[in-house]
Amino acid sequence: MNAVIASLSKAFGQLGDPAILKVAAKSIGITVLLFIAMGIGFYFGIVCLTAAYGSASEDGWLEAIAAAILAILGFWFLFRIVALAVLQFFADKIVAAVEAKHYPDLAEKAKPLPLPQDIANSFKGLGRALGFNLLALPFAIVLIFTAFGPAVVFLLVNAVLLGRELTDMAWLRHTDGQPLPSPVSGTERLMLGGVIAAMMLVPFLNLIAPVIGAAAGTHLAHDAMRRQEAAHA
Repeated sequence: MNAVIASLSKAFGQLGDPAILKVAAKSIGITVLLFIAMGIGFYFGIVCLTAAYGSASEDGWLEAIAAAILAILGFWFLFRIVALAVLQFFADKIVAAVEAKHYPDLAEKAKPLPLPQDIANSFKGLGRALGFNLLALPFAIVLIFTAFGPAVVFLLVNAVLLGRELTDMAWLRHTDGQPLPSPVSGTERLMLGGVIAAMMLVPFLNLIAPVIGAAAGTHLAHDAMRRQEAAHA
């Protein structure tokens, strides 16, 4: 637990780093644009659908309201998935910035993943996120009449997913591309994933949550690697 708290503290402390700010601006901007595009797509889709059935409203307000509702629901359900998928393409720069400041000795040994492997890992992560969230959806629907049931279900699912993705971003740079078991314990990954998943439920804080998670995951991975090296020394 102490390692997770320390990693999060260091991650927040490095938010002012120009390299981190640049990645945060890019990932937030692209994520927001994707959801705006989704809302526009919903609007035109609904307009075409209502026009085809002769039930279009005169001024288009009903279609706009319906599109806005769908976009908000999509944002709530898909934000974690989309934000992490976008971050995957910039994560290497966050990991490199953290390593350069806190782990210069290990940074020299790091090998950024080749672009094809990086893209493959991103799509694998996206697939896992979509798959597990869809599997969790029926359980969330069953619990929809409880106060916090659906939120708890998705929080647990995304805690597991995020804990793995956020620590692997750094760990895979030190494995020569081999799928070696992560040295970060399952408990630490779950705790980190839970904190970041909870942050993603808070308006505005959710925009920087993936960046904080990537930086904190880097600290956890390096802390675990050093413990592993010490144990084998």
